[in-house]
Amino acid sequence: MGTLFAPLRTETAYQQVCLAIEDKILARALHPGDPLPTETELARQFAVNRSTVREALRALESRGLVMRAPGSKRLRVARPEAAAVADGVSHALVLHQITFLQVWEAMMLLEPELAALAACRRNAAQLSALEAAARPLADNPTLPADQAVDHTVRFFSLLAEACGNHALEIAAEPLTRLLRPTLSRMIDQVPQARQRIAGAQRRLLQALARGDADEAREWMGKHVRDFRRGYELAGIALNARVETTATQR
Repeated sequence: MGTLFAPLRTETAYQQVCLAIEDKILARALHPGDPLPTETELARQFAVNRSTVREALRALESRGLVMRAPGSKRLRVARPEAAAVADGVSHALVLHQITFLQVWEAMMLLEPELAALAACRRNAAQLSALEAAARPLADNPTLPADQAVDHTVRFFSLLAEACGNHALEIAAEPLTRLLRPTLSRMIDQVPQARQRIAGAQRRLLQALARGDADEAREWMGKHVRDFRRGYELAGIALNARVETTATQR
């Protein structure tokens, strides 16, 4: 195999190995699905120990840039999923001490347009997945709050996927995640919350099925406004700082 990387000349070896491989991925010299050289070969090319390479690969794997296929020991270049990116962004937003009101304002700007795009671009499989996510809450108005939250957040995530724009999908995911810790509390304390969420999802699905972007935009706007009303009725302060689920624990 030819030499892909130049030997290192710095003391922070594993970080430099990590950055060098990341640079090749971002420059598209390595594409998603491409196998990385073995640890032994990488150690030879970088002129470092295998333990240094192994530490760098662990860092890349934790960030979703490389992964092992099931049943395989060989690492391959990967494309980070929106969920993996969302974790880091959500944590960063928490550290910036943003409030629920700020999250809500961002959702009001983003989600209606995302729904409108999804109405124009969704495919049959995506519509079916959205219907499946909405069904448990529609069929069971007494669904436990944690399950209702799971399906509600999944509906938002699937809708983001259906918009056909990875930038918007990645931007939307951290916002819905930040609502999750207190969304369960709101659903428990506001009797009509489940019914109103199910109703909004039903109208959104109808708009998506017809490809009606204007109606999808309108109903998503109503849906997000309902979240604010629900939080106010539940006594959840909109100026409170958001927390991650891990922080809540």
